Amino acid sequence: MTTFADPKSANPARPSAATGSRPGGRKRGAGRTLHGSRPTYAFLILAVLVSSFPFYYTIVAASRSNADIAKTPPTLIPGPNLLKNFQLALEQADIGKALFNSLIVSGSITVGTVLCSTLAGFAFAKLPFKGRNGLLAFTVGTMMIPPQLGVIPLFMVIAKLEWANQLQAVILPSLVSAFGVFFMRQYIAQSLPDELIEAARVDGASTARILWKIVVPIARPAMAVLGLLTFMTAWNDFFWPIIALSSQEPTVQVALRQLGGGYVQDQSVVMAGTLLGTLPVLVVFGLLGRQIVGGIMHGAVKG
Repeated sequence: MTTFADPKSANPARPSAATGSRPGGRKRGAGRTLHGSRPTYAFLILAVLVSSFPFYYTIVAASRSNADIAKTPPTLIPGPNLLKNFQLALEQADIGKALFNSLIVSGSITVGTVLCSTLAGFAFAKLPFKGRNGLLAFTVGTMMIPPQLGVIPLFMVIAKLEWANQLQAVILPSLVSAFGVFFMRQYIAQSLPDELIEAARVDGASTARILWKIVVPIARPAMAVLGLLTFMTAWNDFFWPIIALSSQEPTVQVALRQLGGGYVQDQSVVMAGTLLGTLPVLVVFGLLGRQIVGGIMHGAVKG
């Protein structure tokens, strides 16, 4: 009997149409391996260098004297005065207490915003109730109101409660964020299938148990993203803390304005204080960096 060999099996080196492989080891389709070109990597390296240069120059200026900063062309090599300028910054302004206050304020606002936004986002996304769409539209609409318009009535409320010059005057007005509610609602609506909630209901799980055992694990990347954004916003806030707090209970941004005083402002001391105020944000970003990238990419990749 004469047999005929399969053309595909006779030539094992032939690319398979199912896998979509190509010469050179590259793949296409699901699970493909992407290789950027040299111009792409060069552009990315250039973008990293440009974006990180301000932080590097902050380190350089914080380690130099005021005369070195004023030189033309400017000095781009770190100097020996970093610890000295740190000490001057701590003496001119109570940076230690300001860092502690900022950690309390930013941490409390972050925890409150993430918790409230997750609860409200789950309710708007998966719990049917009367007026849900209208209430969500009203919540999102509050984002269009400039925060400066509410400063005077907010300060009147704070003064009536006798909270002026106290940290709760900065914490409580920021515990809920309309952006956070909308962000968590969109994430939960896309990431949490209705069938999973229905199956939990059939098994007798309560709403609180569903929230803790199902919603929170699924929404963890989005919660990390929202937590990092909220922490950075609260840490860098200057407008409301300088109104609500005194120089005896400052946050970092309020304390920094007290640095480098005199007829000629000492920019090296200001940069040293700025560097001290930036380090906690870098630590938080290092802890939540992978979560924020994963949370952002979750909605961009489907299939």
